[in-house]
Amino acid sequence: MKKIILAAALLVHLNAISQDTSIQTAPVHPFSFSGYVEAYYSYDFNTPSNNTKPSYIYNYNRHNEFNLNLGYLQAAYNTERVRTRLAVAVGSYMNANYAAEPATIKNIFEANAGYKISSKKNLWFDIGIMPSHIGFESAIGKDNWNLTRSLVAENSPYFESGAKLSYGTDNGKLTISALVLNGWQRITRVDGNSLISFGTQINYKPNDKITLNYSTFFGTDTPDSARLYRTYHDFYGIFQLSPLLGITAGFDIGTQQSSPTGDGTNIWYSPVAILRLTPSNKWAFAFRGQYYNDEHGVIISSSNPNGFITSGWSANIDYMPAKNVSIRLEGLYFTSKYPVFTKDEIAKDNNAVITFSTAVSF
Repeated sequence: MKKIILAAALLVHLNAISQDTSIQTAPVHPFSFSGYVEAYYSYDFNTPSNNTKPSYIYNYNRHNEFNLNLGYLQAAYNTERVRTRLAVAVGSYMNANYAAEPATIKNIFEANAGYKISSKKNLWFDIGIMPSHIGFESAIGKDNWNLTRSLVAENSPYFESGAKLSYGTDNGKLTISALVLNGWQRITRVDGNSLISFGTQINYKPNDKITLNYSTFFGTDTPDSARLYRTYHDFYGIFQLSPLLGITAGFDIGTQQSSPTGDGTNIWYSPVAILRLTPSNKWAFAFRGQYYNDEHGVIISSSNPNGFITSGWSANIDYMPAKNVSIRLEGLYFTSKYPVFTKDEIAKDNNAVITFSTAVSF
């Protein structure tokens, strides 16, 4: 009799475990909502009179004031074959980077819809306003190793509008994308430009410690009457050598016709290297070296006849008291062979900036 009772009790217990397991593995609801807020204070030692940093700086671009760099609310819908995102944002980053867009879309951080074309393969078609396929630094500060962005990130697309066809291998190691775009960081095409632009991306992750990427842009960002064709190549690698040490190295190079007749070509380029130390899950330190050469002023215009050529060095310390909170402090120093900076209307060959930020994601 005892054996029968024990057997019955065991069956009840196993059934309870089975029921608990089925509850734990229930499918996640396809709708999700999230948000992000990053506030900052930044001091530019060249003290711009209008309290706005030079036009080639888009993040933390207000001097000597407390401000919001980026804040957004995002809604997402994801199923096995459908995905979509809508994020509305505010902040000084939005004011600076979306200045050329119409008022009705100035605050659209992301808005896209995607459909998985194949039921068996990771082949997706997405269309709308999307994060850029170029570069390893995004507009979301907490995702970057450095507090401020490198010059090459600030002066290449953070966002793009168009359509993307992407394929990912089943093991998740390789992703290949082809894009049709409205232009170089454009939601609304330049007036008078009748051509679309194109992009590609190859992202390879042989393991969880290495990421290799090659992205391109081909197109024009000028009206037909003054058409200048542009090409851009973005290379970078991210190497997590150990839990303590990580290295990111990148090199970007672009070309653009010097005149609509195609008689010459202007070139600009920028190498970047970042070393990051993470002694614990609450502390991180990053050191960056960068060089930006735009001799012909294709991207960054300068009153100096030698164009904009500068080197930059930065160091930051990050404290993460919680998984969704990041408190950061960074010192940044620019120096140039030529006086490409300005203080009190006098040309200078150097500049220094200190920036502090607090970011919370939810």
